[in-house]
Amino acid sequence: MHTKSKSPHSPHLRLLLAAPAVFGMIAAQAAGQDGAVPPAPAPVTTGQPLQKVEIKGAAASYDARRNDTATKIVIGQEEILRNGDTTIGEVLKRLPGVTVGGVQGRGGDVRMRGLGSGYTQVLLNGEPSPPGFSLDSISPDMIERIEIMRAATAEYSTQAVAGAINIVLKRAIVTAQREIKAGLQLDNGNIGTNTNFQVADKKGALSYAIGGNVTWARFERPQETVTEGSNAAGTPTVLRRAEQGNSGHFEAIGLSPRINWTLGPGDVITSQSFINVNRFRGDSTERVATLLGPAPLYSGTRVDIESDVAQLRSDLSWTRKLAEGAKLDMKAGANWNKRESRAPSLNYDASDRLILNRLVTSDSSDKGVTASGKYSTPIFEGHALAAGWDAAYSKRNEDRIQRESSPTAACLVRTPSGDCLTPSNLDQVFEANVSRLAMFAQDEWTVTPRWSVYFGLRWEGIRTRSEGNSYAAVDNKSSVWSPLFQTLWKIPGSKADQVRLGVTRTYKAPGVNSLIPRRFASNNNSEVSPDQQGNPNLRPELAWGLDLAYEHYLEAGGLLTASTYVRRIEDITRQQTSLVDGLWLSMPVNAGVANTRGIELEAKLPLRSVYKAGPNVDMRANFSRNWSDLDSVPGPSNRLDQQTPFSGTVGADWKLDKLPMTLGASYSFQNGGPVRISFNQYAYTVPKRSLDMYGLWKFNPKNQLRVSVANVLAQDNIVQSSYIDERGRSSSTVITPTTVVVRAMLEIKL
Repeated sequence: MHTKSKSPHSPHLRLLLAAPAVFGMIAAQAAGQDGAVPPAPAPVTTGQPLQKVEIKGAAASYDARRNDTATKIVIGQEEILRNGDTTIGEVLKRLPGVTVGGVQGRGGDVRMRGLGSGYTQVLLNGEPSPPGFSLDSISPDMIERIEIMRAATAEYSTQAVAGAINIVLKRAIVTAQREIKAGLQLDNGNIGTNTNFQVADKKGALSYAIGGNVTWARFERPQETVTEGSNAAGTPTVLRRAEQGNSGHFEAIGLSPRINWTLGPGDVITSQSFINVNRFRGDSTERVATLLGPAPLYSGTRVDIESDVAQLRSDLSWTRKLAEGAKLDMKAGANWNKRESRAPSLNYDASDRLILNRLVTSDSSDKGVTASGKYSTPIFEGHALAAGWDAAYSKRNEDRIQRESSPTAACLVRTPSGDCLTPSNLDQVFEANVSRLAMFAQDEWTVTPRWSVYFGLRWEGIRTRSEGNSYAAVDNKSSVWSPLFQTLWKIPGSKADQVRLGVTRTYKAPGVNSLIPRRFASNNNSEVSPDQQGNPNLRPELAWGLDLAYEHYLEAGGLLTASTYVRRIEDITRQQTSLVDGLWLSMPVNAGVANTRGIELEAKLPLRSVYKAGPNVDMRANFSRNWSDLDSVPGPSNRLDQQTPFSGTVGADWKLDKLPMTLGASYSFQNGGPVRISFNQYAYTVPKRSLDMYGLWKFNPKNQLRVSVANVLAQDNIVQSSYIDERGRSSSTVITPTTVVVRAMLEIKL
């Protein structure tokens, strides 16, 4: 392992690297072949036209989870669409070891192993998702499968301390298809619509498909914030209640066109694009009632928000099978994202007097290109070498204009030194460039029919450069060598039991926003509502990991698994809040070593596999228990910020024998509890419970109706942040009510 942080002597990313150690991979795991191409038979001339005979393998029945040496859980389209979800976040929250942050039913950052945002690598078609990209912009109907990789592999980015989730969009086109899905939803009395369509056809060497979705919805989301304070003796000094209202509407249109051109056997060119445009209009109001202590600077606020986003991603890939079982994969792509927003706000004091009028306009764009290639070839029986590279370059431009005025000559706020802070006008312009280059080699080796091993080595380097008119230029470089090992052992004497082991070196590079020393002001600055600023001296977090799993496969697709993991993370990043020039400021810093570990259990059980006369019910459950500690923070509760200590999902799907109906439900639970973030900072989250139900009625093979009810329990979401020092305690508690969402979707195949 080798890392580089900001230094005048650090070299730039090189385009050529010393060749890494060569490993090998399994040539044909499913078929048990050595990968060699048999000689073609001599042509036979009979005077009659030859008939074309096509032999298809059993690829569709290949179980990647069970037979791949590198651990992988594959979720197919049937399971993705089962519950009638409209966003990827709703799908992911039920998958083994996966949790979703934020408020129930409203999306959030995706997490594995209970770890917070950034430790889980989210891939789109095997590549890191581009800047500005949101998973919720993809309709589940556009997805072919979801791959969950608990241990990193050399082929994909090793920025996967907790693991990786690969979203694979639809590519293969087998037969002509015409499908439309039209749905309605009811959320807190507000009606929304969602329409999806798929059109596909194939003629000769060419095939095409176009998928799309159109969404429109209104929303009303109230919220309450309680601010409390006490002195060193524990006597209450501050109590405020803020009632907040958020309402508005949004529209989104998405398209996913793709074209396949078959040049010959094993020689295919594919063009795939993803286009999304959405428009958001909303307003947010806040009214603060001060019950004890001084009123805040702003006791009333109204913000109108207008946001328009357009994003495009397109790639062209070429797959060619070569002689003697070799294969070449090449891909090049481009992405573009543009966001424009306008947010005028009015701010009032405790007597409802307007004291500040502010207008913030922002215009940002992200542009990037990617390129990758992989060459794989069998070198001898049971071995196949794979080596490749991938590179990416992205550029972000952003303008933020702030204009403030005050109708009163009164001093708006004073610092502890007594200086008066007056309205400020800002013209903030910045540019950021991110370059990434990686090279890898990997080998899967079938040592015996029951034992296979995987070796991988990846070098990945990232350079981030940013400059703006409000801060000095930032140049941050890092590079990491990642050796990787995984093995699969099928226990002798059993067809159902196997053990997996993995050792990985992974990392987490700081994002652009974490590096830029640009300050974002908080309306009512305090210990629990500080200003935000990046840190250009951040170093990447480096982790060694160990994974161990036992798997037992049952008849009819059932399984029982138990796995455990350990991660040691160096240079962990956490938020540090401190008083700077009379104002509270939160900044990310590297803060020592963290150790995290956990246990995961999963079960899938068709009831009829154990009770033949029982109903046709498929039962499923998964549970995760996670622990962590941070050596730079005293205990107790000095675990990693945002880590979920315990999570689990139980569910069942019942296919009725006498009716063309399927019923199902799933219950998800995420534990919360206290966290000590630093010596002075604390956080608390309430456990989250979610119950979803659905019913599917098939009128005939081409028409069906799917009805779902999400977030049946409608539990309030509660989070709290606190700051404690020798002067006393300050805390802010945010209470967000949630609502039941009812959806109905009519699905028609033409």
